[in-house]
Amino acid sequence: MEKLIVEGGIPLHGEVRISGAKNAALPLMAATLLTPGRHTLRNAPDLRDTRTFIRLMENLGVKSERNGDVLILDSTHLNSTEAPYNLVKTMRASVLVLGPLLARFGRAKVSMPGGCAIGARPINFHIMGLERLGVICNLEGGYVDAHIDGRMQGNVIYFDIPSVTGTENLLMAAVLADGTTVLRNAAREPEIGNLIDMLNMMGGRIDGRDTDKLTIHGVKELNPADCTIIPDRIETGTYLIAIAATGGSGKVTGCNPAHLPALLEKLRSAGLVIDETEDSISISWPARLQETPILGSVDIKTMPFPGYPTDLQAQYMALMTLGSDICVITETIFENRFMHVAELQRMGAKIRVDGHSAVVSGRGMRGLSGAPVMATDLRASSSLVIAGLAASGRTDISRIYHLERGYENLVEKLTGLGARVWKEQE
Repeated sequence: MEKLIVEGGIPLHGEVRISGAKNAALPLMAATLLTPGRHTLRNAPDLRDTRTFIRLMENLGVKSERNGDVLILDSTHLNSTEAPYNLVKTMRASVLVLGPLLARFGRAKVSMPGGCAIGARPINFHIMGLERLGVICNLEGGYVDAHIDGRMQGNVIYFDIPSVTGTENLLMAAVLADGTTVLRNAAREPEIGNLIDMLNMMGGRIDGRDTDKLTIHGVKELNPADCTIIPDRIETGTYLIAIAATGGSGKVTGCNPAHLPALLEKLRSAGLVIDETEDSISISWPARLQETPILGSVDIKTMPFPGYPTDLQAQYMALMTLGSDICVITETIFENRFMHVAELQRMGAKIRVDGHSAVVSGRGMRGLSGAPVMATDLRASSSLVIAGLAASGRTDISRIYHLERGYENLVEKLTGLGARVWKEQE
């Protein structure tokens, strides 16, 4: 097993290009199950999660080809409608095959999903919505065994809480249903907009993009797609925070600033200079602070889009350990998403957890020191990388397979910004 070595204290400078979004790639890959043919996905990231999802698709009978960042999936000859436990257990997004398999074949058997240990992520919204469309769902032996005779029937479905994967699964299920389906209080994340664009490109009729009311007019058939995956907003935010934490300056390219309104506002409030173009974000310190940066401490509360994203909470916490005062970080999405706190404390961070909030007492821009730490989930692991980059001395980060689930070419990209990072065997 490999670990990541970070020698900190070096300001990051330069440009880094963002890869395609993992959280957009997975539902778009699932959507190729809806209709036979060769589907082309451009800007597809090569990650542990996308490779796992490809293995799941191949288990269903999909043929895959990759040429750089172009992924071709041929779903013509599917020979199974079951997603087994051994492929689903490591990645919650595997449940996304449920909706398209039901829409195309009227049956699906999918193992209950796994993923990072950041809290309960039930699929009750998926089940509720499918049952509203006429699907019979049985939960037994750790599987969702679902079927319907004929086509699904359009209906009105209300989410008590916006669910990203729930919205995506029901979009894919309803696009081939009879009649019209309305999703109310639907999630509005940019990744959902990417899926809607693909489904409409395939011949679907979905209205309400970027709103919490999605109207799906069912169609009889779809066509293969040629679609581009949006940039990864979480990777974008991670590099912006890393540059800020080291007192550096840089430019993140190939991204979409409109996908990160809350983070950019918080970084500006903390004292950083943010300049945006259509596909890039530059970050730097004011001229008066370039020699001795002073970071303001700014509270956040995670919320569904367009609020502050939960997937950037851990990274932001690492940044706030370097602040000049006290800030409160409140997590409203996942109940176990403070597991990185203990590891940051090993590096000298002053953090007190109180229920769903963490009180961070900033120690200044040079307040952390390197230490051996262990990653607990995908985003927690990136917070430890940021802390290690900002700290004095060496940080050894174990269990970096979490990082490889969501960050493409992390070592190469950080090295390109001037960081001293490398991998070693444990």
